[in-house]
Amino acid sequence: MACRACPRLVRHREEVARRKARAFRNETYWGKPVPGFGDPEAWLFLVGLAPAAHGANRTGRPFTGDGPRGAGDFLMAALHRAGLANRPFSRLADDGLALSGVYLSAICRCAPPKNRPTPAEVRNCLPFLVEELRIVRPRVVLCLGGLAFSWTLRALEALGEALPRPRPKFRHGLRLDLPAATLLASYHPSRQNTQTGRLTPAMLDAVLAEALQAQAPLPAQRAEGGTPTGRRGTRGRSSRPRGGPRPEAGSGPPPS
Repeated sequence: MACRACPRLVRHREEVARRKARAFRNETYWGKPVPGFGDPEAWLFLVGLAPAAHGANRTGRPFTGDGPRGAGDFLMAALHRAGLANRPFSRLADDGLALSGVYLSAICRCAPPKNRPTPAEVRNCLPFLVEELRIVRPRVVLCLGGLAFSWTLRALEALGEALPRPRPKFRHGLRLDLPAATLLASYHPSRQNTQTGRLTPAMLDAVLAEALQAQAPLPAQRAEGGTPTGRRGTRGRSSRPRGGPRPEAGSGPPPS
């Protein structure tokens, strides 16, 4: 949690934690890189953009604390409907939320000014995403937003994943069946998207339904009688929610 590689992000996350929002003036802000959260044996790996200044930067947990109409509650309600979360909201780090078969991460671990990290800042953070993907080895990766999509492709490539050429462009509902995992894309559940109708509950439900369908091995893998070399299958895995590995990971609800 001691990373200070990006001076602009360090200044911003710590200044926000000092000044606080009026509604949270009596709370102690996290104000550090936000760790990932979820089931370390997850089959579904969600990638967001970065912590929200008064959401994950305050609570210390991805997609948590940005309000009843924020990205965290919108996402958690969808995961709950899909049977992947034990409650339909995400308010505090100790609210009892547990994810089953799901892990939350991000391309940037510190709250950025105006919700936008620079390419250099994301590049500094990318090794954490690469390492989480290597540890968790998910069957399905769901990218929330265009930036998360493009940088996740880089992370997968760093792990040796064979990507199509030319690289696909982001669009909501995109599905790529890669050799080692299925990659899905959705609009980010930010207020900017959900309150304008760009992303509706039904749209996110449809993407999660696609993710659930994609758990099964791809046809080529079924023909070979297993999953890709070095990867765990979903059969026989425990779905007990547990806290995930904590290599300075995080995720949050800025717009995409």
